[in-house]
Amino acid sequence: MTFPIHIFRRISLPLFLIALFIIMLLFPSPVFRGASEGLLLWFNTVLPTLFPFILICNLMVQTKAIDVLLYVTKPVFCRFFGVSSYGSFAVLSGFLCGYPMGAKVTADLYRQGSISKEEASYLLSFCNNTSPMFILSFLVMQNLRRDDLKLPTLAILLLSPVIISFFCRPYSRKSFETSASLQISDAPLRSSLSDALDFSIGNALESITKVGVYIMIFAIFTELLEPLSMGSSPLHLTLIANLEVTNGITMLCQSDLCSKAVYILCLSAASFGGLCAAAQTASMIKGTGIPMYSYLLKKLATALVTSLLASLYLYLF
Repeated sequence: MTFPIHIFRRISLPLFLIALFIIMLLFPSPVFRGASEGLLLWFNTVLPTLFPFILICNLMVQTKAIDVLLYVTKPVFCRFFGVSSYGSFAVLSGFLCGYPMGAKVTADLYRQGSISKEEASYLLSFCNNTSPMFILSFLVMQNLRRDDLKLPTLAILLLSPVIISFFCRPYSRKSFETSASLQISDAPLRSSLSDALDFSIGNALESITKVGVYIMIFAIFTELLEPLSMGSSPLHLTLIANLEVTNGITMLCQSDLCSKAVYILCLSAASFGGLCAAAQTASMIKGTGIPMYSYLLKKLATALVTSLLASLYLYLF
């Protein structure tokens, strides 16, 4: 007699949460360490790095100051990526500011009625990435400790989503501009700078708080999985690296794996962003109707392309 699938789906989440609650009661020390490390990472690094960008992006979208910036971005990004004028701002934010800014700006532009749902889905496939600052300072300098890998690593991690964009491009820029013009906005612009600032601060605080909580949650998961480690097995390290990328990269670089394997796995994890970044992204696009499963598939494809490019670089050089 087979167990009905619909019953399994109904009870699987409650059973998982109950099991997690029991595990947290039995192992309070890893929970405390994970929560402390996650919150410290958020407070010392993510908050001062990301919050100013969220705030200024909010202000530019709310006041339409973004229109001035578009004169610089759209001549390059519109033609190269086949996006609309406002879509070019999402590309710039996603490549420069890091997770989850690409997703947030894309969702905000869609809610504002500046881009269509089709373009938002396309933008999300390639413009929500690890920031250059994270790549150079944290990945290369602090963990890999190889100054000669700065440019190759930056090039690989920026080139991979660009390659994916060409495979995911569904429409021409003209069709994006047309569909965006038909979009109905559910988020009217603020009439004054004061109103825009109040809204932007509140929205930025909500967003950065969610990011911090997700970092804490996945840091706890990382600590709870640590006792299950089979030494420094590649499978375990890969799992941790793709759970929360910051702690995962540190563990990879401190492992006994050969340097080439460490390099490929680190770049792959940074490209995918980890499930923590995926959860942050899901939070940013909530209510837009943009499919999350499509985003995950494209990020996995990006990680695969990154691994191939990293392997090719190590083979040639």
